Amino acid sequence: MKKEYEKLILSKLKKSSVPVGFNELYKLVKPHLSKKELDKALDGLEEKQRIVQTLGGYSYTSRSKLVPCKVSRIKKTFGFVRSETDDQEYFVAGRNLKGALPGDSVLVQTYAGKDDKIEARVFKITEESFSRFTGNVVNEFGELKIVPDTLSKCAMRIENADGFDLREGDKILAEVTHRGENHSEHICTCIMSFGSSLKASVCALSVLELNGLTPMFPNEVIAEAKEVSDERSIAREISENNRLDLRTLPIFTIDGAQTKDIDDAISVEKTTDGYKLGVHIADVSHYVKPYSLLDEEAFKRGTSVYYANRVIPMLPTELSNGICSLNPNEDRLAFSALMKLDKSGNITDYKFAKTIIRSRVKGVYSEINELLEGYNSKALCEKYAEVLDVLSVMSELAQILFGNRIHRGAPQLSTTESELLINDEDYCVDVRPHQSGTSQEIIEDFMLCANECAARFGKENGLPFVYRVHEDPPAEKLEYLKTGLTELNIPYSFDKGINPKRLSEILEWERGTDRFPIVNNLVLRSMAKARYADEPLGHFGLVLKDYAHFTSPIRRYSDLAIHRIMTDFLSTSSKEQCEKKYGKFAASASDQASKTELVAMQTERSCEDCYKAEYMKSKIGKIYEGIIISCTPFGMYVMLENTCEGLVRLDSLPYPDYYFDEKFSIKRAGGGPQFTVGKRILINVASADVSSGNVDFEYCDETAAHTH
Repeated sequence: MKKEYEKLILSKLKKSSVPVGFNELYKLVKPHLSKKELDKALDGLEEKQRIVQTLGGYSYTSRSKLVPCKVSRIKKTFGFVRSETDDQEYFVAGRNLKGALPGDSVLVQTYAGKDDKIEARVFKITEESFSRFTGNVVNEFGELKIVPDTLSKCAMRIENADGFDLREGDKILAEVTHRGENHSEHICTCIMSFGSSLKASVCALSVLELNGLTPMFPNEVIAEAKEVSDERSIAREISENNRLDLRTLPIFTIDGAQTKDIDDAISVEKTTDGYKLGVHIADVSHYVKPYSLLDEEAFKRGTSVYYANRVIPMLPTELSNGICSLNPNEDRLAFSALMKLDKSGNITDYKFAKTIIRSRVKGVYSEINELLEGYNSKALCEKYAEVLDVLSVMSELAQILFGNRIHRGAPQLSTTESELLINDEDYCVDVRPHQSGTSQEIIEDFMLCANECAARFGKENGLPFVYRVHEDPPAEKLEYLKTGLTELNIPYSFDKGINPKRLSEILEWERGTDRFPIVNNLVLRSMAKARYADEPLGHFGLVLKDYAHFTSPIRRYSDLAIHRIMTDFLSTSSKEQCEKKYGKFAASASDQASKTELVAMQTERSCEDCYKAEYMKSKIGKIYEGIIISCTPFGMYVMLENTCEGLVRLDSLPYPDYYFDEKFSIKRAGGGPQFTVGKRILINVASADVSSGNVDFEYCDETAAHTH
């Protein structure tokens, strides 16, 4: 009898093109089955993966229509899966995840969800993945549990809580050991306890651990670093090998005052034809050899990670702050890009050479800026005595190079970086915008020249190489840009394809207007992500045919990789030998550099958010002016002058009929004031959660502000 009713239900669902509700199905089997029995029958059919329940009711499914996917990411109340056949990503409501975790292989049923968008429901987890996560300890009826930071809003049991001195509010790293039918039924073990989740430095440690990042190096790697860091090896290298000796040149470095891993130095000279520019880079590849333990560790890390007042280095400090760092008044091995430029700043000739240099002074950005602005104090003039004459030439050449960049149409996008002030107790006590002065821009332009020449060197000699590529905006992002520009009534013409100069013109037309933040964000979001590749695909944003990263081998593996390839070619001049030796290496180094860069960026951002939330926690109740930087269906993000951001939730606005217009504004159904990207508003700091890095603001009108 049960099978007959199951067949009846399935036949009804097969015939229907839309989900069928419970009550409608009940009419089919009444009076043979009670509602409770029907509910049980439907549960059985779901268990057999014959039907799927959605918001609209029940739909028929077939195992042949199940899509194999990987769980790509999980949030508190929803997740996403990515198809293993066509890379399509599907939204999955939390109730439909069946306890799946990131990396799990799953079979899903797709269906038309809200607004007819295709969503998915997990039917079966076919392969469980590694399942470590971070979260905060809570006390539920006397039992300590963990609420994950992202995986779920449900508290999970900790089976070994007694083995750690855990307290409510601690931030811990846990691992799922027993899977349940949903996230709340999972059971975990505690792997590591970091301390109170109310402190940003603790939360940052958990972010690092979750991403597999640590400042600690294996003992055998440190031992190897100490072995190769013998200062006497520099003298031997000078006497035994034919290095170009540049110690008589007024070479010097310019960095932040606290920088210890100095990997670039410069020399500039004015000539009758134009300029000679030397960019001298730490010769890291001399110390980090292929297949060494140091190289394996550097490849795995891919990049140094900088956050707050800390660094997770790619190389041990014996190298990064020691023998590789271009410290003043010390002989150092370098790999130099020696360039000739005409009076218009065009590169007319270049060569790369293994060199020995001796930096005259450790320049500091703020001090160089003072000198360039004419504040020539006695102390500064004495410190920079050996390079003072170079500064004006350096500034002159940099202005020409920057003008060339503007002339070729490189879009000048506006981005805001933050500077965090951390006190001796490791708390964030101030946040302010990072100020970039003249000397920072000078170094940037000089490094661009060296990087461009390195890419030319690789391409012209047909070498396997690691290029820094930035491709044209993808089609879907270009459509997004067109829609936005049309909405703003900004004229554009991309009939002959999009080009950087056209984007640059659009930005400059709007710069200084209220609409500039909208246009700036539109252009930013339309861009492809820069990455590394073993093919010279060009750099859209810099408007360069060829570009690579040559200037930071202490902190980027991509740069170390091309140093190694270029060094071999300079010593052998054999393209074929390099191809055989480095063909696969260039591809794997490119892929790894792209992956680790993404992890580093996400980690740095997450850590910074924790510190900003820590700072804003001390400002709760205070009123600030901010600018709306984006609007979403659930509210608007506002940035303060200090660069801290917060969310003004839709449901916190003074009237209940506000809605997102799917473009750039939050509007009222009944008319009246609206909130658009770029508009300045007053906000009240409502709350700040250090653990998640989330800050909530509340809109504050002029009247309320005065009353407050």
